Amino acid sequence: MNTIDLNGRRAIVTGGAQGLGRAIGERLQGSGAAVYVWDFDSAAMAKAQADWPDGGPAGCIEVDVSDPDAVEAALRETQASAGGIDLLVNNAGISGPNMPTWEYPVEDWRRVIDIDLTGPYLVCRTVVPLMREAGWGRIVNIASVAGKEGNPNAPAYSAAKGGLIALTKSLGKELAGSGVLVNCVTPAAVETRIFDQMTQTHIDMMKSKIPMGRFGLPQEIAAMVAWLCSEDCSFSTGGVFDLSGGRATY
Repeated sequence: MNTIDLNGRRAIVTGGAQGLGRAIGERLQGSGAAVYVWDFDSAAMAKAQADWPDGGPAGCIEVDVSDPDAVEAALRETQASAGGIDLLVNNAGISGPNMPTWEYPVEDWRRVIDIDLTGPYLVCRTVVPLMREAGWGRIVNIASVAGKEGNPNAPAYSAAKGGLIALTKSLGKELAGSGVLVNCVTPAAVETRIFDQMTQTHIDMMKSKIPMGRFGLPQEIAAMVAWLCSEDCSFSTGGVFDLSGGRATY
């Protein structure tokens, strides 16, 4: 593992108890950051606290990122322990069902948009004032190549991730002179528990689009996120960084 210096940094990773979020949290911690996991799955957080390397995360807080009151309460609890926030990784997300747009249930559409798009907005809205006051910060949003290309039979997920890319660009421009940088990564499919929400047909379709012929590894995405959280990332904001095994075409 290449060394990235995040010593003394305090990080929030949403959806950080398992899968991609956990890999990101472990990489940030391995680079010296104190990591606070925000997750809705209390059982997964208990497991993370039990078997996370190097003594576990600095804190685990149960929060629904689509609930503005819960987000504000989670930040208060994190601040009480950390004293401030330097890094934010908006990773929490769900895929929703796989079906054509005209058959897609309204309640599922709303839930995917609430977690995958409104959630990052609410967390950024709450955390950004602290970073602005400090004059330094790094925000990384976990989007998807589906937000650039649109995956068939995944209209809510594709729309949410496309919106997250646009949110990244908007916020990045707003904060460009503040010392707070905002970027996103757009992975192709990464084999985590989110696959449990998908049909095998949809999984096969996603793999067929990747020229390298395999899914991404959580550790590969975590490595890019760690660099985007570092001082070495100093002139990139509002950026979109692909990790797609050759799938991305723009």
